[in-house]
Amino acid sequence: MLPGVFYALMAGFLAALASSSAKLSLGADYLKDVCETGLKIWTDGQENTDGVDTTACDWLHIPLRLLCGGLLFTCNAVMWTFFAKALRHSSSSARATVTTTASNFISSAFLGHVIFGETHATLWWVGIILTLTGLYVLHGSTSQATRENVDKKYD
Repeated sequence: MLPGVFYALMAGFLAALASSSAKLSLGADYLKDVCETGLKIWTDGQENTDGVDTTACDWLHIPLRLLCGGLLFTCNAVMWTFFAKALRHSSSSARATVTTTASNFISSAFLGHVIFGETHATLWWVGIILTLTGLYVLHGSTSQATRENVDKKYD
């Protein structure tokens, strides 16, 4: 059962990472801005950086977007592999699905904050807490139903 939980947690994290990769590859000029900021920081310690030339970022963001697109497909492929393993090692498909969903929600919030600097309103957090509570109840009820089915088999 423990390997199933690990695989489900990893599947949720990889799904969130794939979503972040999609946002980076298809979103606004976020990668170009990061490139320009990184170039300015990198040349900060050098002399004559008043007019830092950021023309390299005009073309460099394209391969970075392609790299993020490749990361999107890779994360999705590995996520489905982990989810399939979670289904195989879990006592029920509901347990694997609920754990993956919870991991995805939490990982999405974390990656959104770290990568994009997103902040979430209190109402968003209340919604996530209600959703996770519902998933926890569902998780507990599947455990109870599984135990009852096992008890009926041996009676």
